[in-house]
Amino acid sequence: MINEQHHIHFRAATLEDKAALLNLEQAVVDAERPYNSQIKADAHYYDLDNLLQSEQASVQMAECNNQIIATGYVQIRQSKQSLEHDLHGYLGFMFVSPEFRGQGLNQKITQRLIDWAESKGIFDFYLDVYNDNQAAINAYQKLGFKPSLLEMKVNTKK
Repeated sequence: MINEQHHIHFRAATLEDKAALLNLEQAVVDAERPYNSQIKADAHYYDLDNLLQSEQASVQMAECNNQIIATGYVQIRQSKQSLEHDLHGYLGFMFVSPEFRGQGLNQKITQRLIDWAESKGIFDFYLDVYNDNQAAINAYQKLGFKPSLLEMKVNTKK
């Protein structure tokens, strides 16, 4: 499935990867801007220092020719008190460089994240995806995710 000329290497991200990850964060922001016109021009989504150093999180990535081509994280979070599970894994920073899409990288990174969280006793997982991002929804459904809660918004400023 993966092109033979490209050797893909998966590993946990480290603080040394932060600069490259910040660049990819902007690629995520740019990819999501069409789904939400209110995203700030200088938006930052992730607290990378915390995610990269916390024992409650794992950032995974794929590299090709020493370039990060795919990312994702799982963070162990407190669940709503109305739920049966006390903790859950929240998945984010799910990104694959456009030229590497369709090769199963998102699935492999997601599985690495789930395996890490399961090793810590976490078996419930959540993520956010824009309602109009059908490609992402399809990818997550292939992994067994199902829609559970739809966030709705309105901007009343005219």
